[in-house]
Amino acid sequence: MQVLRLTLLLAASAMASAQSQLPASPPAPPQAQQVWQMQDSGTTAGLRGIDSVDGTVAWASGTGGTVLRTIDGGAHWLKCATPDAAKDGATLDFRGVQAWNMMRAIVMASGPGEKSRLYKTMDGCKTWKIILVNSEKDGFWDAIYFDRPALGGGRRSTGYLLGDPVGGRFLLLESRDVGLNWIKQSGFGLEAKQPDQGAFAASNSSFFDPGWAPVFGSGGSAGAFVYRSVTDSACVDTLPPEDMNFDGKCHKWVRVSVPLDQGSQPSGAFSIQGKMGNKISPPNDTLTLIAVGGDYTKPNQFAGTAAWSADGGEHWTASTTPPHGFRSAVQWSEALRAWITVGTNGSDISRDDGKTWQPLDDGNWNALSLPFVVGPNGRIARLNAAALPPAR
Repeated sequence: MQVLRLTLLLAASAMASAQSQLPASPPAPPQAQQVWQMQDSGTTAGLRGIDSVDGTVAWASGTGGTVLRTIDGGAHWLKCATPDAAKDGATLDFRGVQAWNMMRAIVMASGPGEKSRLYKTMDGCKTWKIILVNSEKDGFWDAIYFDRPALGGGRRSTGYLLGDPVGGRFLLLESRDVGLNWIKQSGFGLEAKQPDQGAFAASNSSFFDPGWAPVFGSGGSAGAFVYRSVTDSACVDTLPPEDMNFDGKCHKWVRVSVPLDQGSQPSGAFSIQGKMGNKISPPNDTLTLIAVGGDYTKPNQFAGTAAWSADGGEHWTASTTPPHGFRSAVQWSEALRAWITVGTNGSDISRDDGKTWQPLDDGNWNALSLPFVVGPNGRIARLNAAALPPAR
């Protein structure tokens, strides 16, 4: 989004006085135990991209053309070759990374115009091949997402690339061949109000796909919204092939308002993630979604920082006890049976599907892919599950 197009230093600000209509302030985070165990990243780059393949192999990315990889659970983080190092690679800001194993990954650079790019490695980041360059001079890429088998997404071959609105519509590209080729969706339902609306490239988690009904979050002065993909068995004759699902049904995007902090350019839905219910296939009433965000210029303001949906995003409810500040990323952990969310003033946990949150720490974080979390100045840590507070 426009407000995140340049490298920003998010300075802490004093928390606004709670008004009577705002939720009660969460308790202070625990200090006795180390929930996040710090690791040596070997860099001072601002890190916003992180993707854990299996808890042992993981990839991270950030400013200055930085890409990192670990194959031993974070005991050692090795700096990869910089994509396009001989050209302008050192000037790129890699906001997103998606990996398949220790050898194969795609990184997304976010920036105005051609500074938004995709690079792919097949040899453990010794070499990189550029696979896509933003052709829109006014465009800006916010998130790259490949489906995961655990969520019913097959073998992680289908990918999506989300960008800020161009020509009054969000940019959405889809790949069905592991990122080799990308098809632009026509934008049926992707209308957006420019320049008052956009997505956020804060953590590469503004887009989520359970395998059949993708969603993404947006913000800006126009408001906080979630866009839902809705299928229809009656196809429109003129609908292009890229707007057809694998099952032959048409799909369109429907915009839903979300009760998060909104109305200003730096506010809205920064991250959206989901988990399945007892079923492992549609309908959407088996899908629980959590959206987090707030106003990134007010890191300590806790009101309007999280909301939940129990029906795939059709209806949303604000968290009764929200996280204790602005949050840029959220993720479900099946192993912990809990949600973790992080932001610039710390992290929180929810064990009741986002209705209430407990503080975990007061660190400075940008993004997470459990068990790892990353932040500014090369910060990387691993979750210490034994130090999590007991359920209330």
